[in-house]
Amino acid sequence: MPTLDINEIQRFLPHRYPFLLVDRIIEIDEERIVGIKNVTRNEPFFAGHFPDFPVMPGVLIVEAMAQTAGVLVLKNIPERESKLVLLVAIENARFRRPVVPGDTLRLEMSVLKRKASVAKMAGRATVDGQVVAEAEVMCKLADKEESPEEKREALSL
Repeated sequence: MPTLDINEIQRFLPHRYPFLLVDRIIEIDEERIVGIKNVTRNEPFFAGHFPDFPVMPGVLIVEAMAQTAGVLVLKNIPERESKLVLLVAIENARFRRPVVPGDTLRLEMSVLKRKASVAKMAGRATVDGQVVAEAEVMCKLADKEESPEEKREALSL
């Protein structure tokens, strides 16, 4: 199974440190992708969430899931250098247990529906085989060259 390292992921996603939340892709095919996020004590969000009990914010777990989904969406598009994948919806998000420094987050995403410019994906995040979060995300393709107003209009669903 093909894998992508952080440098290859950066060819797909515009995110950079400290907001790139996928370290490696370990599985990928047409309908499914698995990413890895190594959670370390050095993550910038741990300074305030929470200093005495560091917990990865749930919204960032969902963002890591969405970024993993974005790699899958962009991998199958020939003109991907000119596209952005924008998150337009999060549904049925559930958080089962805290993610803490030292955890390896496994991000599994599968396509539910796909159209030319929109994809809906379901996924789960696990640590040591235990589900820590589940969510469905919807992503929309936008042109990088669009103005901010055009991007806002494209996101109006």
